[in-house]
Amino acid sequence: MPKASTHSIAQLAERYWQFMREENPLTAMTAGQPHGFELLRESPEDHTRRARVSQVFLDELATFDIDTLPAADGASLLLMQHELRLLVEGYSVGAHLRPSLFPLGPEFALAYVANMVALLSVVDAQSWLARLASVPKGLAGVQACLRAGVDAGLRTPRIALERALGNVRGQLAPDPAGSPFHGPFMRAKGRDAGIDAVGERSLVLIRDQIFPALAGYAQFIEQVLLPQARESLACTDATQGQAFYAHLIRRYATVDDSPDAIHALGLAEVERLEAETAAVAAAAGFPNDAAGFRASLKLPEQFAVSGEALREQMEVLHKRIELKLPAFFGNLPRITYGVQSIPEAVAPRMPPAYAQPNPADRTSAGVHWVTSIPTMCPRYVHIPLALHEAWPGHLMHLALVQEQEHLPAFRRYGIFNYSACMEGWALYCERLGEEMGLYDTPHKRYGPIEMEMWRAVRLVVDTGLHAKGWTRQQAIDFAAAHLALPMATIEAEIDRYIAMPAQALAYQLGNLKFRALRKKAQERLGERFMLRDFHDALMACGPVTLPILEVLMLQWIEKQSAVEPAHAQS
Repeated sequence: MPKASTHSIAQLAERYWQFMREENPLTAMTAGQPHGFELLRESPEDHTRRARVSQVFLDELATFDIDTLPAADGASLLLMQHELRLLVEGYSVGAHLRPSLFPLGPEFALAYVANMVALLSVVDAQSWLARLASVPKGLAGVQACLRAGVDAGLRTPRIALERALGNVRGQLAPDPAGSPFHGPFMRAKGRDAGIDAVGERSLVLIRDQIFPALAGYAQFIEQVLLPQARESLACTDATQGQAFYAHLIRRYATVDDSPDAIHALGLAEVERLEAETAAVAAAAGFPNDAAGFRASLKLPEQFAVSGEALREQMEVLHKRIELKLPAFFGNLPRITYGVQSIPEAVAPRMPPAYAQPNPADRTSAGVHWVTSIPTMCPRYVHIPLALHEAWPGHLMHLALVQEQEHLPAFRRYGIFNYSACMEGWALYCERLGEEMGLYDTPHKRYGPIEMEMWRAVRLVVDTGLHAKGWTRQQAIDFAAAHLALPMATIEAEIDRYIAMPAQALAYQLGNLKFRALRKKAQERLGERFMLRDFHDALMACGPVTLPILEVLMLQWIEKQSAVEPAHAQS
């Protein structure tokens, strides 16, 4: 079979990116390269076409001899294969017939992108209005997939549907002006009379088209899906369930580990972190009483007095962190970020915090969204949350990847396809607070332990729920036995794992890989190990699977080991 040229890899990567731009409008929006005026392309026909074209790309990739390619092109080839195989495999196991509904349902994805949009001209405003007009069609496509799933005998766990229904209704603000869909016009208000005029049309469109479409979607969940909901929780209980869960593990964790192996690893990690908890508890005056120490962390003084106060506390903390970053990173992004409160209408069903990256064209800043319910976010997790969600975690990571111009576009803008890399890095960053001197009391020191324990518990609970027949209460009890988090937060988290199988596995599996690679680099390089250089090399890899991350970083370690130390040079 003839072999393609090295130059053809770049051409194929560009063709693949253009295909992804067209098929995934929200990804194109976050990349600052919107394609057309649709926001969601999630109908059964969309998924059928996507799978068919993905196989064509795979066939073309098979004509390349990876052994003859430069390392960078070889990595791009493997990553394209990874993404395309997941698209084909997902279609074959009916993943599109059981899309995520909670917490990252279509209503969340739409609001997420709306919060990133900046209107700098009347043309921008008109384009956003045209995209808003596509929302009813996009939601209808999601409903068509769900209906096809029902016809195929698929049933969704009741708890996931109830949570999803609450989130969708939470988007139905009494006043369209308070909707995230109108947010771009509110942020641009007064900038240009033409933009304001288009904004008035937006209010009408949201009231007369988008809100009815969202209400219809909510009604579909309530009247079509809920009456047929199943009480069992495991995704493996459904048609092709075992294959579906294995597919999701590959998709989110980017590894082929079995549920049993992940469960065992999680139990071992929980045991390791319990030992760290015991040491911190003793330092805080609770020797041999980790449970008593955790109980002390639930007292009222551990919580901000209001959502506004919590947001302000996080803003101050971020500035303290930024002061320390140059000692740990040689490259920092050109964009900035801020902190905002998650609206109270949806906050009870959302995590304590999440990151919304800046669009790649830098027309708006990144946002660290933090809950408006202080009881969901105790003080001892403030520092690790800040490190995880903002800088040097998600917001900095995504901004730096966008600036990696040596990478093909599908890698620069496709980080959400690599949850283990993205989430593993953010969790790794939480422990950097130790080296930054931020954890200066036992209670603060407990914060990153609790957060890592949280992610270790996920390994146990996710596989317990979806592969070992655990009940919701069993999962809640296990988490509560090892975490000081408020019960409302724990319950919302367990429901998230039920509704999004395998996604929660990405965090600790990725974190452990980053930690292992750092250990290898330190052992191999000894005194020549420079943490800033190591971090910059990690960022230069871009978003990758965990196996490819290891290959690239081991290559970097070998190159560094061959460099003659500066003091030995003449």
